[in-house]
Amino acid sequence: MRARVHLAESTPRQGVERSDNMRVRIEDVAEAAGVSIKTVSRVLNNEPNVSDATRQRVEAAVEKLQYRPNPSARVLAGRRSYLIAMLYDNPSSNYLMEVELGVLDACQSRHYHMMLAPLVYDAKDIVAKVEALVVQSRLDGVVLTPPITDDPALLKRLDELGVPYASVSPKEEFRSVGVVVDEEKAVAEMIAHLAELGHRRIAHIKGHPAHGASGWRVAGYRAGLANTGLAYDDALVVDGEFSYDSGYAATNLLLDLADPPTAIFAANDDMAAGAICAICERGLSVPRDISVCGFDDTPIARQIYPSLTTVRQPTREMGRLAGQELLSAIRERGAGRIVEVPYALQLRRSTGPVPSR
Repeated sequence: MRARVHLAESTPRQGVERSDNMRVRIEDVAEAAGVSIKTVSRVLNNEPNVSDATRQRVEAAVEKLQYRPNPSARVLAGRRSYLIAMLYDNPSSNYLMEVELGVLDACQSRHYHMMLAPLVYDAKDIVAKVEALVVQSRLDGVVLTPPITDDPALLKRLDELGVPYASVSPKEEFRSVGVVVDEEKAVAEMIAHLAELGHRRIAHIKGHPAHGASGWRVAGYRAGLANTGLAYDDALVVDGEFSYDSGYAATNLLLDLADPPTAIFAANDDMAAGAICAICERGLSVPRDISVCGFDDTPIARQIYPSLTTVRQPTREMGRLAGQELLSAIRERGAGRIVEVPYALQLRRSTGPVPSR
């Protein structure tokens, strides 16, 4: 079972182009740091068995000399491509951008490159496409994002090929390297917040059924209702797809009910933004008439009006940690962990006291 961790001067001659047309070599870094070339290589490749003091000296020399490894030489020496891919099929561009930036952070700190690989998660040839991508691009590993992160056939094939992968928010943590948030608990706390404001008819717009997050957020919604003594009502739970348009459509269904909700929890921020638009088009006000909240705290939560109450999961940090754990697994087979990161409720202007009717 995978461990689950809770967060907590010499003359330049060869390497990269400089203004004096000279290049810095790895030998220059070794000389400046007072270590062997092999030790410099170990530090650059993030290999173990290097003391912290030695690693700091090498990193200081790399920075001072502005040394950048030659990618071709690294591939020939280490039989690695120093390239990973982030696989995705997700309608929320805000979410994906944050994850992508985080993975890039991890790659840059370890001199890796990243490519983006858009896929259709339910396509019949998704496994063949990923296998071809791995072989043709000589990928060292992949980062999987929802819902691709939970594709059993793809995971099985990656295991058979011996391709390291890290998962963002996987359903089955025991088999994975990657990063998770306790989404069920976070949603239960959000429902408790709405109940404290006096809301008794709290609706939920679900995410796409293929996403593990959708199930956790429904479970959190039901737990939150139970914890506050509120009954579950099927009429108040409608389907969505994690997209703005699906949030808009789902909200119109809820507003057409004989007894519409006074609060809506959408399973992500994009759907919550769609909900606010639908409410305003009906001549209603958020939060005076209906409170709305979401999940993720992507940039749209702060860009719309009113600003969105939501659950903040540190999406960029999750991408960084997934990338970091993947690179650890690439460096040493069997390494890499599932890291649990904290969440936080972001209480903004889209939620308020229950209206009198």
